[in-house]
Amino acid sequence: MSLKSVKNGEKNQSVLEIQIPKADFEAEVNKVYKKQAARITVPGFRKGKAPRSIIEKMYGKGVFYEDALNALLPTVLDEAVKEAGIDAVSQPELELGDIDENGVALTAKYWTRPEITLKSYKGIKAEKEVVKVGKADVDAELERVRQRNSRTIEITDRAAEMGDTAIIDFEGFIGEEAFEGGKGEAHHLKLGSGQFIPGFEEQIVGHKIGDAFDVTVTFPKEYQEKSLADKEAVFKVSLNGIENVELPELDDEFAKDNGFDTLAEYKKDIKATIEKRNAEMADHGVEEQLLTGLIDAIEGDIPECMFENECESMLRDYENRMAQQGITLDMYMKYTGFTREKMMEDLRPQAERQVKATLALEAVAKAEAFEIAAEEIEAEYERVAESYKIDVEKAKEFIPEEIIRKDVSSRKAVDVIKATAEITEKAPAAKKAPAKKAPAKKAEDGEKKPAAKKAPAKKAAEGEKKPAAKKAPAKKKAE
Repeated sequence: MSLKSVKNGEKNQSVLEIQIPKADFEAEVNKVYKKQAARITVPGFRKGKAPRSIIEKMYGKGVFYEDALNALLPTVLDEAVKEAGIDAVSQPELELGDIDENGVALTAKYWTRPEITLKSYKGIKAEKEVVKVGKADVDAELERVRQRNSRTIEITDRAAEMGDTAIIDFEGFIGEEAFEGGKGEAHHLKLGSGQFIPGFEEQIVGHKIGDAFDVTVTFPKEYQEKSLADKEAVFKVSLNGIENVELPELDDEFAKDNGFDTLAEYKKDIKATIEKRNAEMADHGVEEQLLTGLIDAIEGDIPECMFENECESMLRDYENRMAQQGITLDMYMKYTGFTREKMMEDLRPQAERQVKATLALEAVAKAEAFEIAAEEIEAEYERVAESYKIDVEKAKEFIPEEIIRKDVSSRKAVDVIKATAEITEKAPAAKKAPAKKAPAKKAEDGEKKPAAKKAPAKKAAEGEKKPAAKKAPAKKKAE
């Protein structure tokens, strides 16, 4: 391969003039001929024995050229990019020139990584939300654990009480006529949940299993089914069973079941865990603010292909995660109504942020002139291997050292930005009390609203990357 020249095209574009020597091209054409000759039938010759010149005379001189070029191009282009010293961020736009006694002439246009300048990267302002952990937080977590360890027991020795789940058959009547949607069998109704219209659940309290009784209620004036609004109804109810949720006692035995000697120790651990989680969330919030400030400070023209490539990468990542759950992208789009174009559109804002953040952090690293030690590279490989539960050597096989080096450099850049930032602490905004909900309406009919469609999951951490699979060299056909 001979790189003849490197020229500037459009902004952030390099044009490489390349010459493949005739001897190299002829050798590859001959290889293709030997592979394909066995499949070519030529009158007068046994299969696979026809000379190359005869085949070329029958099918044209360039019959083997395309396959030969496709075999040569990956290596030729990689060598040309290295020799040119460019940082390509796109696949090449290829233009085939003459194929003659000098070999093969071709032109390859690449979009290159833009030169980014920073107006500033030190002294970026951010607010850190400091959330104090109180007794209510610990108690709420303990209650969640109790609920997870609860058990449902069948009640047979007493009447139904508020908080029980009553298993009932029912049918509603207006006068002598049953109305549509007012009938149910073996329905599990938690008493006190407000699932049915006001007054219904309270009238079950006090009844025992096997009781058959009437429940008289009046539908609200604003009831959604206008034909029932403000009308009195009688429900014929049979109580078939009573269940109750039994929660474990909050004592030392409960603590021991969860790995602690005493309840006091368990509470202390819960508090520390919540404090750690809050601190991590606060730090992440600060980093997001600092990255936003950094992105706002960059100047430079970013090639469109970088945003498109990042969108494609994020969509592939999402597709891989769905595949692990046995769902294909085609299935997802069929069931949700999304199209590939719509998914790419939804991913675009985050892709733009990811690309800009990466370029900005690279600019910081360049300004700081970081030196990355071999120990730091090894530690990063170990961190990635641990994160994705793979062997360190396997991580090294999949991820080039240059990518690891950039990740370490970006992390150092984040540390510099945080160390020089103006971070002020603030208490979280007071939460507004939730608006009171109207009593549940017509729960007897059991209808549910369809779930809203969900957009594809987005990446969380800006700097975190999965091990990249090795890519085979792109085979571009010469046109």
